[in-house]
Amino acid sequence: MDIIYLDNNATTRVDQEVVQEMLPYFHELYGNPSSMHSFGGEVGNKIAEAREQTARLLGAEPEEIIFTSCGTESDSTAIWSALQSQPDKKHIVTSRVEHPAVKNLFEHLSQKGYRVTFVPVDAKGRLDRDYFFDSLTEDTALVSLMWANNETGVIFPIQELAEKVKEKGILFHSDAVQAAGKIPVDMNTVQADMLSVSGHKIHAPKGVAALYVRKGTKFSPFLIGGHQERGRRGGTENTAQIIGFGKACELALSRLKSGQQNIRKLRDHLEQSILSGISKVMVNGETGNRLPNTSSISFEFIEGESILLMLDKFGICASSGSACTSGSLEPSHVLRAMGVPYTAAHGSIRFSLSHYTTRKEIDYVLQKLPPIIERLRTMSPFWAEYQKACSVA
Repeated sequence: MDIIYLDNNATTRVDQEVVQEMLPYFHELYGNPSSMHSFGGEVGNKIAEAREQTARLLGAEPEEIIFTSCGTESDSTAIWSALQSQPDKKHIVTSRVEHPAVKNLFEHLSQKGYRVTFVPVDAKGRLDRDYFFDSLTEDTALVSLMWANNETGVIFPIQELAEKVKEKGILFHSDAVQAAGKIPVDMNTVQADMLSVSGHKIHAPKGVAALYVRKGTKFSPFLIGGHQERGRRGGTENTAQIIGFGKACELALSRLKSGQQNIRKLRDHLEQSILSGISKVMVNGETGNRLPNTSSISFEFIEGESILLMLDKFGICASSGSACTSGSLEPSHVLRAMGVPYTAAHGSIRFSLSHYTTRKEIDYVLQKLPPIIERLRTMSPFWAEYQKACSVA
């Protein structure tokens, strides 16, 4: 059975060009890039090239890039560094719809003496700007806001928000794990101090990521050890993965305009066909300002997990939200923050596409999905109640 993979916000297939770029560094060029000899130096030069490729994707300078093991490490490093460099400040600001990598760390910090402001969003997933700006105080050490939401794809106005935050002299970090490589991310125009990106969201392997740290930003290492990453992240470099990550950044930059337009067309075809062909369906989030590959759709009166299980029987992979929380029976914290009705939040499915997605695959999903929804609703007591109420009205 062929796999129809529409869960690219969880992880992506590694691009074949990325694999080919990595292979020599497993068995031919295996030297330690920090070694003094030329065999290791050749590997070190390739890591320097990967740093340049990553920097170009972000509109940054190579020396502003620190390679890490994952987006979570990049987020934690940025947040802990900001707090360590300002020990007298005990207030931090984020949103209610952050990825667990940020959300759970901030909740942990709230138990450790920090005052945390979780800024609300409206029904479209848009940040409450007045609440946000009113939250900033002289005691605020850091603002951390995602660039784009991993569940709904809604994009925050990071350029504007960072500018206002910097006017107050507050450090600003953005989790751009879902944004980088899908929409333009240019640190020449965005005044963020730190920015997190991850390899496996852009067709690089799992286990490699990067943290952008603007020149002049006070920085405290999260992993203390050797001199790697200019003393900012100890540990022998994850050579092959870093090289693959650099290649993936290069490919993402080359595909950024035309590739994402094609993905958007496929996403819109999927979404519009579902809306026109199935009743009691709603798209979650602001539809005009979101990632081109992401569609969060709620099917009322049924469980999202049941939809996923039945899609899986046809080889169709989607998700009910963040891959880090999809094992929970609770509705998504993102949809709860948006005020999505309970009957819809539990039936929420996220489809996320990539440049590998084809029209044929989308049409296959559109063939299989309506009968699945119809079958599940015939089994749902909530649907029966709704139908009864409609007939009485």
